[in-house]
Amino acid sequence: MQTDSVEKAAGIGAIGLWAALHGWLGWLVVLYAVCMMLDWVTGTVLAIKNGVWSSHKARQGLWHKGGSIIMIFVSVLTDILLGLTLNHISGLTLPFSYDMLLTPIVLFWYIVSELGSILENAEKMGAPIPPLLKNILEKMRDSNDDKNTPSL
Repeated sequence: MQTDSVEKAAGIGAIGLWAALHGWLGWLVVLYAVCMMLDWVTGTVLAIKNGVWSSHKARQGLWHKGGSIIMIFVSVLTDILLGLTLNHISGLTLPFSYDMLLTPIVLFWYIVSELGSILENAEKMGAPIPPLLKNILEKMRDSNDDKNTPSL
């Protein structure tokens, strides 16, 4: 095997191992990373195709994605704080053990946003979009809108 093939295989193996060790939450993280990459690639290709690619806009997009990653870390930290609080209050016995609640929801929200953006980019590039796929993504996106989110 050539060196680059070994490196690729090792990288894919490491991602698979990480996801397997973290269960379905790990697969959500991998799915989000793949969606982010696909959105960036399709957005870049579309901008180049239309002759409007700008390094400033590309950097802004990367900063936006970096902010999204920070928000996922915030949801993880919030889940940890809630778990420590709920699982260790003396006199409070829950019928379940709190592990993660917010992080999967936040990841789902970001994944749906990325998938919608990928769909829009592909549509602008001229790809035919199956109506069923478009409808499902629109319904998922709409269910994540602020108007449907209960406030604290």
